[in-house]
Amino acid sequence: MKVCIVGAGAIGGYMGAKLAQVGAQVTLIARGAHLQVIQEKGLCLRLADGREDWVQDVVATQDLKAAGVQDVVIVALKAQSVPSVAPSLPALYKEETMVVTAQNGIPWWYFRKLDSPYADYRIQAVDRDGIVEANIPVDRVIGCVVYPAAEIVAPGIIRHIKGDRFSLGELDGAKTERIQKLSQLFNSAGLISRIRNQIRNELWVKLWGNLAFNPISALTRATLAQICQYPLTRELARNMMLEAQAIAAKLGVDFGISLEKRIAGAERVGAHKTSMLQDIEAHRPTEADAIVGAVAELGRLTQTPTPYIDAIYASVKLLEKTLRIE
Repeated sequence: MKVCIVGAGAIGGYMGAKLAQVGAQVTLIARGAHLQVIQEKGLCLRLADGREDWVQDVVATQDLKAAGVQDVVIVALKAQSVPSVAPSLPALYKEETMVVTAQNGIPWWYFRKLDSPYADYRIQAVDRDGIVEANIPVDRVIGCVVYPAAEIVAPGIIRHIKGDRFSLGELDGAKTERIQKLSQLFNSAGLISRIRNQIRNELWVKLWGNLAFNPISALTRATLAQICQYPLTRELARNMMLEAQAIAAKLGVDFGISLEKRIAGAERVGAHKTSMLQDIEAHRPTEADAIVGAVAELGRLTQTPTPYIDAIYASVKLLEKTLRIE
């Protein structure tokens, strides 16, 4: 299969390297020094055991048009970067092309193909002007929940920290032939892929912790363990999660796990800096809109009060502004 990774950063690069190793024709969309190293030497995947695999059988470019049409397009950019790239994506499509959305937070397609009174609602926090939906037709979309952790340690070198799970789901829950083929490809590459008939439930379970721990860590510079072990921030996270749980219940979401177990799971991760804290420290834009702002928006939509979420969201957005992060 021809696979294009749009956003060959830490997660996108990890996926691209693993897929190329099992024979997929992989094109990586990257830029800057990272792109240059991949073009000259290939992509290095540094594994948890210290072993390094150099993957050279990939194409790397900054020009989406040069990539040509694909069987699968994996959009591995952070949510805030997708609108600026979306108008270029149709150059990658043929009739059967699938688009895998691999963003954190509430996705732009959340209400599409869903039996809901909000079926026509567009989530402003992630697709204010409808640019994303206009350029990624909903019939192409495969939802994806990303669990691995990885980082770019130097241009062209990606360190895989932990995890290998990528849940996939059609938006209407169908177990189609195309999603089965995609799951088989992922699994063959060691990207453990289960097909979910309720992909939104799984999105919420991951988001449930992220919407609290990520912004609190960005504001306090604390690790997950520190947030969970300090009574005041643990209670703050708990209150944010309770607000989110009330919203999700109105949307028919089943978490399948208790709030305390979700917090305990975050605490077990230990002295880990969340991705949002890492973005703040690197003066990069955060995923606050998709992870926190979108949940606050759904609170307003469902008439669910979200005072804790609103306060933390406002604080993170002000932090970005004071740090002059654009």
